[in-house]
Amino acid sequence: MAQNIYDTPAFFDGYEQLPRSVHGLDGAPEWPALRAMLPPLQGLRIVDLGCGFGWFCRWARTQGAQSVLGLDVSERMLDRASSLTSDTAITYTRADLEVLALPEAAFDFAYSSLALHYIENLPDLLSTVHRALLPGASLVFSVEHPIFMASRKAGWVTDAQGRKTWPVDSYQMEGPRSTHWFTDGVVKQHRMLGTLLNMLVRTGFSIQHVEEWAPSPEQVLAQPALAQERERPMMLLVRARR
Repeated sequence: MAQNIYDTPAFFDGYEQLPRSVHGLDGAPEWPALRAMLPPLQGLRIVDLGCGFGWFCRWARTQGAQSVLGLDVSERMLDRASSLTSDTAITYTRADLEVLALPEAAFDFAYSSLALHYIENLPDLLSTVHRALLPGASLVFSVEHPIFMASRKAGWVTDAQGRKTWPVDSYQMEGPRSTHWFTDGVVKQHRMLGTLLNMLVRTGFSIQHVEEWAPSPEQVLAQPALAQERERPMMLLVRARR
């Protein structure tokens, strides 16, 4: 079963204070880049893998999506999503992405934001999503970048001049990384960039776009704290076609 750290009170209390939790998609600095990768959503049947508070589910409906299925392992996340939603075309369901079952050829688009790097059995999940999508449908997702999560003790190093660098170690040693994020013991799965992309290809997806996200100059001007995100890629954004 996937680790359900989001139902841990200390973790959830911290997570719900994040800008992306308070302000939704507009609070996520990578959202403009992700949005540019999306197909037109008018009339599409969508599945959101790791839907969290349901921000994307609700936005997709404003773009004309026919229906949206939001999946998450966290009861707390789903409770919050349900409390923010009054739309019968959106369904929230508790699901473990490690052992997910979906009907075949049932969706026109699949989306996932910062969830897939938690999944150990990612090949099976991608196969499930591939079967659930109609031919020609797209999968768009974001994950933490392998450079960001590779190190056993990830963190900035600041030199005498105050310049920050992000050291990378253990990059080719794939597997779990236990980190502290609001609480100890948050487990993520490190994979090399090539491993992840080749996994998509072996599953049957064709890769259409890969972006090693960094904030734009305009974003840095508006939020100077984002400047450090130009020193190393924090997120990887991918669009693939079934």
